Amino acid sequence: MKNNLLLAGALTATALTMLGTTETQAQARRNTNFIPYSEVGLGVGTSSYYGELAGYRKPLRSTFLLMRWNAGLMYTRHFTPRLAGRASFTWARITGDDYTYSRNDVNTNIAQYIRNLHFRNDLKEFALTGIYKFVPDGRNTNFRAKLSPYVFAGIGLVAHSPEARTPVDYAEAGEVQPQRWVKLQPLGTEGQGQPRMKKPYPLVALVVPVGFGVRYKFNNRIDLAAEIGYRFTNTDYLDDVGGPYADPTILKSPLAVAMANRTQEPIAARKGGDRTQALIDYLQTQGITTTNPYAELGGLNTGSIRGAKGILNDGYLIGSLQVHYVLMPRIKCPPIK
Repeated sequence: MKNNLLLAGALTATALTMLGTTETQAQARRNTNFIPYSEVGLGVGTSSYYGELAGYRKPLRSTFLLMRWNAGLMYTRHFTPRLAGRASFTWARITGDDYTYSRNDVNTNIAQYIRNLHFRNDLKEFALTGIYKFVPDGRNTNFRAKLSPYVFAGIGLVAHSPEARTPVDYAEAGEVQPQRWVKLQPLGTEGQGQPRMKKPYPLVALVVPVGFGVRYKFNNRIDLAAEIGYRFTNTDYLDDVGGPYADPTILKSPLAVAMANRTQEPIAARKGGDRTQALIDYLQTQGITTTNPYAELGGLNTGSIRGAKGILNDGYLIGSLQVHYVLMPRIKCPPIK
């Protein structure tokens, strides 16, 4: 399924490019007045993550609960009145947090609340996309459509490196250390890189952007646009979570052990919330009275589920408000005879 999604994105981008070339040739035959043009743009907006820590089954909650930011630069070439191609670079932050996601409904999300994982990830995405405009432009930049909805699809690469915050009481050499954000992939939190374990996951992934938007002609040189696009990826590790808990004795370091299993932490590391009372209340609903819920629940055993494979890999949603500056094409004047 995942490979099919990536293949579909590649085929879509290729088809749009081929269609653009074909229509360019046809348009040239039908209407020699249209002048292809280019524009450069800047966009800012929001980003949302979907994966093990923010499930696809609750899309509204996953979209709006932990929104973060994005900024992007883009170059667009309008080949015909309806078809364009775009090269873009987007820097987006995404985040997920079991504690934040489940604290208001612990009983329903008890497994996630107990797991207590979190992450943040700064994504650097480069993509090539094809754009289809539902309202065609006129013969030149002065006659661009006033308001034009559009759809887009393409393919690209995203560089990423998930991080998490160390536990509140994490100690090294017998001394409690100040909390800090650490990169997770080098730690091999699920045993990656150890004998008979999987290789470390790559920090560059394929991405298939698909989405829609609307463009508004502000004046002869400026367009405004708003768009929303989802990114399918071929990785399940934007959040560093994708498989079972590893045997802590094979992990690389005490820090790797601490970051791999967060179930016994009374304080949620990212937000600083106290988890104890909610766990006591949950156990009471199960007929267990205790003042130490961590002893009752215990740490999760080696091989138990840390991250579950689903139909979809991790993905993210980009919402963007954009300003585009039209680069006026050179108009060739006919020679004077």
